[in-house]
Amino acid sequence: MSGLKLNREFYSRQDVVKVAKDLLGKKLCSAVDGKLTSGLITEVEAYSGRNDKACHANNGKRTNRTEVMYNQGGTAYVYLIYGIYHLFNVVTNRSDLADAVLIRAIEPINGVPVMVARRKMKEVDKRLTSGPGVLGQALGFDARVHSGIDLLGDLIWLEDIGSRIGESQIVETTRIGVEYAEEDALKPWRFYLKDSNWVSKY
Repeated sequence: MSGLKLNREFYSRQDVVKVAKDLLGKKLCSAVDGKLTSGLITEVEAYSGRNDKACHANNGKRTNRTEVMYNQGGTAYVYLIYGIYHLFNVVTNRSDLADAVLIRAIEPINGVPVMVARRKMKEVDKRLTSGPGVLGQALGFDARVHSGIDLLGDLIWLEDIGSRIGESQIVETTRIGVEYAEEDALKPWRFYLKDSNWVSKY
């Protein structure tokens, strides 16, 4: 199940919410350590660099970690949480605006035995890649190595495999774990495929 690699134009569009929805049904691919792993994107969250208190780079905040978010669309933003999990985000829009989409879950396609080994699991179930932290483990992401790489390259990339996702197939809800964002925590910017079992939390 291969497709066309997403181009710069796809990532550079201005509406991060639209890009987030359009990423559902796309294929996220990783060739980390020379091992191909991939999965169908089933759950995402949108973050805006302006007027969004849930965004790491809200209203121009710049740190060593968030500087990557100010790159052009089509850049990987990977960050570490809890000292364990490496969360993968897709930077969108043009440079200096810091919009991004967090990929929260995928349905495994390629390299399932590799993912299982990385996750130290004995068998395949939804815990393998349903959640941004475990997804990062399964695909071998490391913030120290992969944050800032170009998603048009051959290490981490996304493909259009011809899946056509209609609005009726998408559930919109609030984002997870952003209670600190006050009124912005209520933005319905989390999207997932309604009929997928590979979603982090209902």
